[in-house]
Amino acid sequence: MANHPIRPGDTNQLAHLISKLVAGELEDVKTEDGKSPAAVALGRKGGLKGGKARAKKLTAEERSEIAKKAATLRWQKVQEQRVEQGEPSGSMPPRRVLKTPKGT
Repeated sequence: MANHPIRPGDTNQLAHLISKLVAGELEDVKTEDGKSPAAVALGRKGGLKGGKARAKKLTAEERSEIAKKAATLRWQKVQEQRVEQGEPSGSMPPRRVLKTPKGT
């Protein structure tokens, strides 16, 4: 369980708590690992930018290689699941036949 106080749900109590935090009468809440919530939020923002920045830096060949590796791993998981279910490893999934209304 967390060691920090829970923020009040009442608007007036929350405003009072915030005013005490701003005035320095109370210490701000820290996360369980001792980090400031503001710092954690900023780190999250940087993480959201990371994938796009990485994609810009990679060449088309590198991106293609990464995509092939990811696809291979995805299909490997599917094959493992099929073996667990007792299906032959090279079998295709059952086809679905769509029925069309007569007269069309």
